[in-house]
Amino acid sequence: MRRNHAVYFCASVLLGAIPSMLTAATTIIPQSALVASTSYYTDTLGPNIVTTGGGNAANIGMASGRNDDGYMALDLGFSFTLFGTTYTSLFINNNGNVSFNNGISAYEPQGPTGAIAPVISPWFGDVDTRNGASGVTHYLLSGEELVVTWDQVGYYNSGAAALNSFQLVLRSDDYVIPNGQGQIGFFYKDMGWETTGTSTTAAVGFGDGTGNSEVLAGSTQSGLNTVVANHHLWFDENLVVVPPVESPVPEPATWAMMIAGFGLAGAFMRRGKGAVQLRYV
Repeated sequence: MRRNHAVYFCASVLLGAIPSMLTAATTIIPQSALVASTSYYTDTLGPNIVTTGGGNAANIGMASGRNDDGYMALDLGFSFTLFGTTYTSLFINNNGNVSFNNGISAYEPQGPTGAIAPVISPWFGDVDTRNGASGVTHYLLSGEELVVTWDQVGYYNSGAAALNSFQLVLRSDDYVIPNGQGQIGFFYKDMGWETTGTSTTAAVGFGDGTGNSEVLAGSTQSGLNTVVANHHLWFDENLVVVPPVESPVPEPATWAMMIAGFGLAGAFMRRGKGAVQLRYV
């Protein structure tokens, strides 16, 4: 059934997308935009998802949240705008993304514009959390912010020999953004897999559901997991990458004062022979 589902999904997407493919636009996010880091945005993961729908082995309603191709509907309690449309709810999809209007059980990314709905994909891959050695998908909804974490999750078919850990941060249109951060964040820790029982690649980025997308360079190509591992990205409300805040360079006058200070300290140190004498004023 899994193979038939894949054929049906791909065929329906391609047939439905033919008119829009002629005008679809794709923006590439360079890999150089990734910022090295080794932690999540937050280590508070919140409860696990409990699926409300999905495809193969979605395990709808199972309290543990262990599933394959499942998703959960969630009311945000705030407004969030993507590709010009404002939403107050979304779907958390087990396969490494969140979507709007519809849940997505698709497990093979296509850019990730193969999705049938607007989608935000920190890691669009065939996540499978049915193995007891796999972690599950968590969500933390607090005020004007949602954090979704796929913590140490396995891959289809119930694989857990390698695990992926990644996190999505999504903030409301009214959220006051700290300097150097953004409205949307992708955070990655160890990323052990991309090859699954159904797919050899994954995708990172955004799709509007009609063919237009913004994707990280290397999406749907081999080796993407090693590219994003232990990195993060922030995006503003227009899906533009937010550069990290750099330490300010001292002004020339500041450098002069520092040099003078070092010289004065050196003079004091030279007054003693065989011992350092410090003078405090």
